[in-house]
This record gives sequence, structure tokens and C-alpha cells, in this order.
Amino acid sequence: MGQVTGSQLAAARISTRLFFVLAGFANAAWAPMVPYAKARTGLGTATFGLVLIGLGVGAVAVMPLISWGLGRYGSRRVLFAGALLLTITLPLLGWLASPVLLAAALIVFGFSIGTFDAAMNTQAVEVERLSARPMMSGFHGMFSVGGLIGSLGLTILLGAGLAVSIGAVLTAAVVLLVALWRVPSLLPGVESPPAERRLDEPRTRRAFHPLVVLVGVLCFVGFLGEGAALDWSALFLHGKGLPAAYGGLGYAAFSVTMACGRLSGDRLTRRFGTVPLLRVSALIATAGWCAVVFLPGPAAVLGFALVGVGASNIVPLLFSAAARVPGVPASISIPVISAVGYAGMLCGPGIIGFVAGATSLGTALVIVGVLTLSVFGAARRAVQA
Repeated sequence: MGQVTGSQLAAARISTRLFFVLAGFANAAWAPMVPYAKARTGLGTATFGLVLIGLGVGAVAVMPLISWGLGRYGSRRVLFAGALLLTITLPLLGWLASPVLLAAALIVFGFSIGTFDAAMNTQAVEVERLSARPMMSGFHGMFSVGGLIGSLGLTILLGAGLAVSIGAVLTAAVVLLVALWRVPSLLPGVESPPAERRLDEPRTRRAFHPLVVLVGVLCFVGFLGEGAALDWSALFLHGKGLPAAYGGLGYAAFSVTMACGRLSGDRLTRRFGTVPLLRVSALIATAGWCAVVFLPGPAAVLGFALVGVGASNIVPLLFSAAARVPGVPASISIPVISAVGYAGMLCGPGIIGFVAGATSLGTALVIVGVLTLSVFGAARRAVQA
């Protein structure tokens, strides 16, 4: 990459923040649509969980291709490709009733979300490096702001009687317009000119660096909690007595506290250190999941708020740690931990559906909280890079 001027870097910082907002917006817009999609298909909880696995299949399957694309074409082009796929796929999620077609659309949706996420985080790593100050928690805070806008905004519109299909089309239009507006101001994000890269570079071997694998597993756990809040909060709250149109309040509460935690995360990291912050965050998230299950009725929304506090800085700190693994460029480590992480966010809720079918949804959510304690135990080893 050539020399980046101060004005170019400033524009890239603004655009990167906006794309994190956009990713959260598009991702969270799916949460209020889940009960409607389940009703359209007529499936039970366990079977609908199988349909949701399509999201994870798409997001994980795309990562080897994205790693290659990031190294060859750069994060700017790959990010735009992901935005186009989102624009095409989102409207389908708002009206498909066939379980098979919905599952296929969710695979493509996962493909586009995975593409967008890996490119966005790779861009963020480069912007953070050139800015020479911690910024990753703040970037992920913008994702949470977008999640709030997407979940709460669409919940309000659906509650006012807007058709789900129209809401999905409006969401897709926002994605396309912002992408066309801000993509040109991103950094190219290409590691080096093609002539300077070794064609026999062992990218696959470096992708399995022990620290990359460990961070990826912890990201699986962190994203599992986020995915559970995204895909199951509305259904769980509806089962506790909330009308379906207001089921998105759980994810909205989660998004508010997560945004606040992430927007203050860089400052907290400087003050307390990465390992203590990771450990405290894991404990708070576990307590939050217990509150979700055991608080009565609509008060469970407060539990989702507490989960947001705990989960807020787990993933950003792990992404920064992955970018610092010696000898492994971000174009390799970020897609790897994104793939494993999205398996947690997108396949995990499907697994939760199976567990819920065998036991109860409350039991499945408590298990998510228990798994989060693994972040507490492995925090020091994960961030030693």
C-alpha cells in the first residue's frame, strides 16, 4: 500500500465506523423478522433451528475464499462485494415461506455477512495500526449502535403495522446507498503488490497457528452469546408474555448496553488491562444469561441488557489479539477467527434450537452462559501475542 495522507486516514476512520454501523444494522434487522419467518414456515422450534444453521454454513464456507480475496484484492473491494450480496439477499428473508428456500437464502445471507465482516475487520486493523492508538472496541461499538438502530427501528415499524417484506427492502436499500457513498474513501487494504508476493506463501499452515486457533475458539463462545441474543431473544421473550411485535426489545436492550460497553472499551483497556477486562466481562455475561432465564416475565429484558455489558468487549479484544499473532497477517487471522466466530453466532443458535427441543430454551441459554466462562480461564494465554 502506498503512503496514506492524514486526510485519507481520517476519511477511512469515518467510513470504517459507518460500515460497522451498517453491518450491525443489517445483521440486527433479522432479529425482529425471526418470529414472522418461523410463523410463515410453520416449523417447530427444533426444526426451525435447523433452518437457522444455513446462516452459519454460508458465513463459515466463505472464509477461505475471503482470505484469498483480501490478500489479492484488498478489504475495500471485498467489503463492497459483501454489501452487494446483502442488498440482494435481505429482501428474500422478508417474504420466503418455503423452509428449503428460506434455508438457501440464509446460506447466502451468511455468505454476505461473513464477507462483509471479515473485510470490515481487516480494514479496521489497518486503520488502527496507521492511527497508532487503540480503536477496535470503538469500531465494534459502532456495530452495536447499528444493531440498536436495526432491531429497535424495525421493531417499531413492524409494531406500527409495516409489512415484514417492506421492512426488509428498506434495510437493503440503506445498505446499498451507504456502500456506494463510503466505499471510495476506504483504504485499499492490499498487503502488497501481486509481483511482490510469494506465490508459495504457506497461508493455510499459518492459519492454524496455535494462538489463532485459541482466539478463534474463544470467539466462537463470544459470538455464540451474540447469536443467541439475535436469533432467540424475540422468541424467548414472546414465550414469557411479550407480544411478537415487541420481541425485538430484548436484542435492543442487549445492543444498547453492548454499544455503551464497547464505546468505553478502549479507555477501559488502557486503565485495567486486556486480561482483567476479558475476565470480568465473562463473569458479567454469565450472570446476565442466568438473569434472562430466571427473572420473571418482561423483566428478562434486563437480563439481556446485562449480557450486553459482559459481552461488549470480549470479541473486540480477541480480534485485536488475533491481529498481533507473530508471523500471521491480518488477511489470514481475521478470516479464520471470523469463520470460527460466526460458527458460534450463526450455527450456535441452531444448536441451541436442538438443545431447546430436547430440554427447554431456558436451559439452552443457561448453557451459553456457562460456556462463556471459558473466556475467563483462557484470557491470559489468548492475548499474550
